Amino acid sequence: MVEQRIRNAKVGGSTPLSGTTFPRSKYLLTFHRDLVHIQKIMNYDPESGLIKEARYVASDNFDDRPGDSDVEALIVHAISLPPGEFGGGGIEQLFCNSLDPDEHPYYSEICELKVSAHLLIRRDGELVQFVPLDRRAWHAGVSECLGRAEVNDFSIGVELEGSDDEPFEEIQYQKLAKLTQLIQKEFPNIKPDHIYGHSDIAPGRKTDPGPHFDWQHFQSLCRQLA
Repeated sequence: MVEQRIRNAKVGGSTPLSGTTFPRSKYLLTFHRDLVHIQKIMNYDPESGLIKEARYVASDNFDDRPGDSDVEALIVHAISLPPGEFGGGGIEQLFCNSLDPDEHPYYSEICELKVSAHLLIRRDGELVQFVPLDRRAWHAGVSECLGRAEVNDFSIGVELEGSDDEPFEEIQYQKLAKLTQLIQKEFPNIKPDHIYGHSDIAPGRKTDPGPHFDWQHFQSLCRQLA
């Protein structure tokens, strides 16, 4: 959880989960510019469940949430397709069941999967939405969160285009912070300590968003918007 990571983080920047130290100077140098950028308004349409600033790419991989399930958690993921490569169409193709198994050897292993996320933040900060926020995207898999299984029932899944091996882009942190602010406003049961990485809810099975995701910096940006 984000709040727990912040309490445990060293002043210099590393967290006990990652063991990785992140340079703070680059964030300080761009503080004012970043703050202006992330304060831009983001708009949600509750009728459609869509964020107006997102490019909508409709996925079929979703269904209705159970009637008694409030949205209570935000799950941060990371994905790159092919693995370690950025900017291609593989992620959208996977979530839309159109991945060509002949395009890359790895695709033959995953092309039959029926998975999705509500949102994707590209390396350049572009926001893509696949599933309305009030519907159940198929992103968490076998997992446990807030003492419950069936995490998809009560969570929103956000993918960052990235991998375990490379730092994320500053614009991705900015967009994720702004998106988190909007989501928490629309779904107030998502408290700050209800924000998890995929690895938190599926330990041993998943590693994303990985050791290069700077939870402390993300939480700092969220606090600036509070």
